[in-house]
Amino acid sequence: MTTPAEHPGPDHSGPDHSGHARPIGPAFALVAAILIAINLRPGASSVGPVLEELTAGLGMSTAVAGFVTALPGLCFGAVGAIAVLVARRIGMTTGIVLGLVSVVLGLIVRATVDNTAAFLALTTLALGGAAIGNVLVPAWIKRQPRDVRLMTAYSVGLTAGGALASALVAPISSGSSLGWRAGLGVWGLLALAAVVPWTVIALRERKTPGGRGSRSRTDHAGRIYRSPSAIALAVILGVQSMNAYIQFGWLPQIYRDAGLSAGYAGLLMSLLTSLTLIGALIMPTVIARSPSLHPWMYAFGALLIIGNAGLLLAPATLPWLWAVILGASGFAFPTAIALITARTRDPQVTARLSGFVQPLGYMFAAIGPFVVGLIYEATGTWTIVLILLMASGVVLTLAGLRVSRPAWVDDELGA
Repeated sequence: MTTPAEHPGPDHSGPDHSGHARPIGPAFALVAAILIAINLRPGASSVGPVLEELTAGLGMSTAVAGFVTALPGLCFGAVGAIAVLVARRIGMTTGIVLGLVSVVLGLIVRATVDNTAAFLALTTLALGGAAIGNVLVPAWIKRQPRDVRLMTAYSVGLTAGGALASALVAPISSGSSLGWRAGLGVWGLLALAAVVPWTVIALRERKTPGGRGSRSRTDHAGRIYRSPSAIALAVILGVQSMNAYIQFGWLPQIYRDAGLSAGYAGLLMSLLTSLTLIGALIMPTVIARSPSLHPWMYAFGALLIIGNAGLLLAPATLPWLWAVILGASGFAFPTAIALITARTRDPQVTARLSGFVQPLGYMFAAIGPFVVGLIYEATGTWTIVLILLMASGVVLTLAGLRVSRPAWVDDELGA
């Protein structure tokens, strides 16, 4: 009897007689997965290193700046919650293309506006497009041959995109007469590269699971929130994403308040996010082959506690060490993303799980950056914030231990 950790996933390599589209070529699929993954995070991670300049340029208050850092979680949650419905209406891959076009338009146009309201609206458009990709791409990957390899590439791309944006936005901004506008707008141009291959895929895959109003046998199975594994996975993704988006939005400012330069703070943020590339590379394979994920979950929680304790006690003394430790704790993110496919059999259940776990997790995560802004504005220090983030490491471990149990969400739903 196989367990979810051992199960290689369904084989989609042969002819499909169910009415679904045949898989595209493996090389093309790999390129498409990498390109979209790279472009799903810069809209969120590029703001933090230039938040001070952006706030001054648009005349934002600290509270509004806190709301900007909370927008990724809010958009990923609210828009992600309807992504499966969008896929049923217009098709999975068509929905992904729609999301990419929204990313392109939002990121490019927001760099040209001069008022806060327009900037927030266009940021919402871009992040909403990314939210659609967040939910639908894992389900699309589940339909492809060798989905573990594609999920690894996708996880790496997510991390690389966030890291590149964090590292390069400050140098691009300082090296251009346009300032922060150049640093933020360039990522919309990068997203154009992903539109072409995904348009090709959408034109080829006119019939997709859950697309164009079709329904499958899993649609009438149990409610997804009745799955203990789904709940636990939503919690672990929520806690990890909360920490990640607090780091995207506020970690550079924590370092700058400790006396470091904007460029150095951006590089440290990039170091943190880059380290999760290692997790993105290894965790899908670890999940597929390891008999137990419990040791990993203990480690994720412990590293989160230690890293935030270091920021509290000596942020400027060993800034690179705290970035490394927090980056290692970020292995929890690719773990959670990979578990969406690893804990399901049917791609339609994967879509339902992704459409539940990611929106709920990101909505939970959205609270964090906003509350951080309020606490910082009220106290003028990072002490309370960092203590609360240390406590979140305990929650991360408890949720991680539950989702580490070998179980199929399909079985928990009676699908």
